[in-house]
Amino acid sequence: MAMKVYSRPQSIVDMPFHYCPGCHHGLIHGLVAEAIDELEIAKKTVGVGPVGCGVFVYDYIDTDMIQASHGRAPAVATGVKRALPESIVFTYQGDGDLAAIGTSEIIHAAARGENITVIFVNNAIFGMTGGQTAPTTLVGQTTTTAPQGRLEEVEGAPIQVCEMLNTLQKPAMISRVSVHNPANIMKAKKRIKSAFQYQLEGRGFTFVEVLSSCPTNWRMSPLDALRFIDKKMSAYYPIQDFRMPEGGR
Repeated sequence: MAMKVYSRPQSIVDMPFHYCPGCHHGLIHGLVAEAIDELEIAKKTVGVGPVGCGVFVYDYIDTDMIQASHGRAPAVATGVKRALPESIVFTYQGDGDLAAIGTSEIIHAAARGENITVIFVNNAIFGMTGGQTAPTTLVGQTTTTAPQGRLEEVEGAPIQVCEMLNTLQKPAMISRVSVHNPANIMKAKKRIKSAFQYQLEGRGFTFVEVLSSCPTNWRMSPLDALRFIDKKMSAYYPIQDFRMPEGGR
């Protein structure tokens, strides 16, 4: 007898994803939607989309959604949450959006301890605009603007956003996860769900960084991109919980 082991989350719109082969945005959208379904919060959830590949999150997740200006999603989310405190508010941002032009927005939202959830998708590159060096590009990683590889003495060291936010007093939860294999996908799902749960409980600012792939701009096969996350990205961006609320796990 056939056994159904997976079905499309109710909070995902039934339409094909447009993302490149091997891109993880579709997978991460699914994890966010599963968490929303399981917590039964779809009707009161408001998502804030970024500028970048992830902007199309509003096409796929079936909740109220807002498009923010480049890097400003945490500020928009702050306004929504303060105006509608019973709502569940999340931002969905890439590393180009959050860690470049949006640096001040994320730092100050975290420093204030806003009761919002940030899903930070780190693929170590500017994806939508053609693969330029991002604040998170690894030293030695080649991009369209660093064809010989990022040079630390010229472009500085990559920004480790979780570590940076972990110096602040107010964030309730800071975690880095990955989706490069099934075990890590399951852990990522758990942490995203926990972030929403803590917001429901009024614990404050929750932040989940997800290491993800961009095979098109990395000039790799999807399989080699998974190996790159496993061997290279996770070595510089360690997968771990940096901070959890009291009693959280």
